[in-house]
Amino acid sequence: MISIHSKLNLRNSIIFPIQNKEARRDLIIGGLLMFLLFIGWLMNMGHRIMIVHRMQQGLSPWPSWGRPWLLLKHGFITWSGMVYYYLPSIGFFVLARHFDIWMFYFFAGILFLIATVAIPGYMSHYCVSFDITEIYNPVKAFSRVFQGGKAYWKAWAIVSILLLASFLGLLLVGVGFLFTSVWFWQSAGFSFATVFSQKFKLGELSSEEENSHRV
Repeated sequence: MISIHSKLNLRNSIIFPIQNKEARRDLIIGGLLMFLLFIGWLMNMGHRIMIVHRMQQGLSPWPSWGRPWLLLKHGFITWSGMVYYYLPSIGFFVLARHFDIWMFYFFAGILFLIATVAIPGYMSHYCVSFDITEIYNPVKAFSRVFQGGKAYWKAWAIVSILLLASFLGLLLVGVGFLFTSVWFWQSAGFSFATVFSQKFKLGELSSEEENSHRV
């Protein structure tokens, strides 16, 4: 099984969300839930958190759609963390629109990129024990990003390719994008969780397990 114990590469990231019947079933459920719009998106976010949590505890990541209210809770908590990190960018964007100051658009863009880079720095650590304090600590998040080193930027390179590939779902009457977007987010979650779980030995992951489970 491809898991966060496995080697991070493009092949594993592509295959991870569809590698067996249980994984494909969860992906289809996630795509159908996207018809619920924001609620469905939050539930899919919670589902990704639970998938990583189960792998960090040495369990199979699937099935992970049990206890939907808990998934919604985890989805909302991690989404609120994303809003927290993007607030400075949003603030400068609002000021730029209100005062028509183009330099503020530049600041908004820079802060948006900084927040985007920082967010994976808290996700995998939150998954371990659902400690909310892991989310609202930008210093920790940024330090983990820097410690992730080349592996972290390799994950970003893979995720960028997968993001472009996910838009192929638009060719399936547009509806297909609901499912390819779920596939993308699960692949991205796997990519970043692999980097940080292996780097910081999160959950049950140890160096010995890491070597013995490489794919």
